Amino acid sequence: MKTAVIHEWLVNYAGSERVLEQIINLFPDAELFCQVDFLTEDERWFILNKKARTSFIQKLPFAKTAYRNYLPLMPLAVGRFDLAGHDLIISNSHSVAKGVKKRPGQLHICYCHTPMRYAWDLRDQYLRETGLDSGLKGAFVKFTLDRIRKWDFSVAQRVDHFVANSHYIRDRIKRAYGRDATVIYPPVDIDSFKLGGGKEDYFLAVSRMVPYKKMDLIVDAFSQLGLPLVVIGDGPDFGKVRSAAKKNIEFLGHQEGGELVKYMQKARALIFAAEEDFGIVPVEAQACGTPVIAYGKGGVLETVAPFAGANGRSPLQSRRSAISAKPTGVFFHEQTPEALINAVATFIKLEDKFNPHEIRKNAERFSIERFRREFRDFTEKVWRRSLTRP
Repeated sequence: MKTAVIHEWLVNYAGSERVLEQIINLFPDAELFCQVDFLTEDERWFILNKKARTSFIQKLPFAKTAYRNYLPLMPLAVGRFDLAGHDLIISNSHSVAKGVKKRPGQLHICYCHTPMRYAWDLRDQYLRETGLDSGLKGAFVKFTLDRIRKWDFSVAQRVDHFVANSHYIRDRIKRAYGRDATVIYPPVDIDSFKLGGGKEDYFLAVSRMVPYKKMDLIVDAFSQLGLPLVVIGDGPDFGKVRSAAKKNIEFLGHQEGGELVKYMQKARALIFAAEEDFGIVPVEAQACGTPVIAYGKGGVLETVAPFAGANGRSPLQSRRSAISAKPTGVFFHEQTPEALINAVATFIKLEDKFNPHEIRKNAERFSIERFRREFRDFTEKVWRRSLTRP
């Protein structure tokens, strides 16, 4: 069968690109489409050095750095992709990729990272954090997001099968689109994050510096605690977050490869304050045998097992038999410095009860091999079923 893979945009190698990488490896002959493609030749390894077919947005002014500003045009752009002659369409979508048009006889599977955040659940938060919750410009943005939300609902009805990256996102797909979804967790490169030789006296935060990651909350809490904290990552809020930190907090900027693994292996715990759809970083830390202190909402409820006696097990987790019975972290339930401070205190009391080998065992549930097997089996099943339809 001839396959088309639709991605949002190719500008870096982040969470959704890790899923794209494995889909391309499963379908190496697939034709790749996306809104814009600004990868260099050296950065194309994860898509088997493919060149993507791009939309007209690729040639618009400042598209390389400001492609997100063209969001109002993206529904039109993705709808103009010509997929004639393809049997199978796979969209890897957190925004508009699922909006491609399909013809009779084609099968469309959408791997959905989330319903479009800024049009659905996080709309008000997005407007508030960008200062667009009032004024004429804010009114225009609200109008635009409302139009995109209607379009997003409409095109979601054309998808044949949704695959969600977590039960949390499966529930959001049901609320937003009224559609059922099969959960296949994204791939995590467990083999690159191995157990270390021992711990050192610091906590670790790894994140892009953007508002919803709540790095300012983490820095505030540890400035009050006075405990050593290492912060890895950069982004628009880097300067603001660093200027609020005290001397016990060290900022290393962007790190990758062996350096990142080393810091994860030796940290007492990873601090994670965001509400994520899945959250790859907590799984990577657990693969290193490092426990996680996390905000107890979102996908992390499915990847981190707390001490039942310390934090209790949420109703969501109690329905998920796949969660490890062995504790791998501690949750806090409000995104406030005070809640995080209390969680760190709880962790310190329980620290000697964490078993690095059991923590890694929990992370191994999210391997690349498992993703490939589950996604391949799902695709083959629905493809065979589509052939029997009248």
